[in-house]
Amino acid sequence: MLIREKIEDAERKILSPFACLSSESKGRVVDEPQCPIRTVFQRDRDRIVYSKAFRRLKYKTQVFLAPSGDHYRTRLTHTLEVSEIGRVLARGLSLNEDLVEAIALGHDLGHTPFGHAGETVLNELAPGGFSHYKQSLRVIDVLENDGAGLNLSYEVRDGIAKHSKGYGEVIPSSSHDMPETAEGCVVRYADIIAYLSHDLDDAIRSGVIGEKDIPAKCQEVLGSTHSKRNMTMVEGVISGTCPVCDKLVFGVTPAVGETMQELRQFLFDNVYRSPKVHSEFVKASKMLRELFLYFFENQSAFEAEIHDFATSVSAGRRVSDYLASMTDRFAQDMYQRILLPKDRP
Repeated sequence: MLIREKIEDAERKILSPFACLSSESKGRVVDEPQCPIRTVFQRDRDRIVYSKAFRRLKYKTQVFLAPSGDHYRTRLTHTLEVSEIGRVLARGLSLNEDLVEAIALGHDLGHTPFGHAGETVLNELAPGGFSHYKQSLRVIDVLENDGAGLNLSYEVRDGIAKHSKGYGEVIPSSSHDMPETAEGCVVRYADIIAYLSHDLDDAIRSGVIGEKDIPAKCQEVLGSTHSKRNMTMVEGVISGTCPVCDKLVFGVTPAVGETMQELRQFLFDNVYRSPKVHSEFVKASKMLRELFLYFFENQSAFEAEIHDFATSVSAGRRVSDYLASMTDRFAQDMYQRILLPKDRP
């Protein structure tokens, strides 16, 4: 028996009836021979980790633009925290940790430079709009691997495409917006748990808010440390999730769920929309908007920059793809090189 087959056999014996088994994956867009060692989801995880898009997350903003300290989260460290929280949730619910990890590691591959400010700009300018979760699919299907894509499994692609909740409900009312697997639902919860806890942590570190500003209920119910908040929310999801008929219905215990909503609103009102944070993103938005318009209106200059990058799509979409792929520092350097006057010799 191959190593992969032993792992698949162990999954059948150990995992919940609600788990997505590796051996029952719907497969890939392009069929490939199976790996003798890794399951389909383990293989997907590895492809994501070795991708260029994953490495670029290191220099993409989470909340604080170009922070001076070394300990602020970036899009990469956010992704790693989502992965870790997702695995804990999956373990607690006897779901497939490998599938959760692959979805979590790939969920933000399509994020723009400058966080959600960059996403807002491209949504205004790109043909047909822009959303980072749809862009993540473009990255893994089209843009990565020199245009060949990563050819990930159906379940990982589905989880990545449906991980986002924006300012809406964690679990949407429409089943069309729900991941098809329980593991995909786990990543939705892991994402919000991660950012509620670490964005609060970074906001305190930056001085945007102080410990005394945190709502008393959040301290009392969730805890006063990053670690305690994480575990309280994880436990709340595990305790609030239960089987109903032939389906695993996700939820959060009432006290924890209500407090998570309160903390979420507090962060939107006092951190994400605070003048100290927002003013920097106004500048970043201006840079990205001007870069988009410059490249869109100067196609020869754009072609000189990108060569054969995504040649099969419209000019507007190619510009959007290129800008979305940039790190913060790459976009800043390009703006200075192309749109700012040069010093005289």
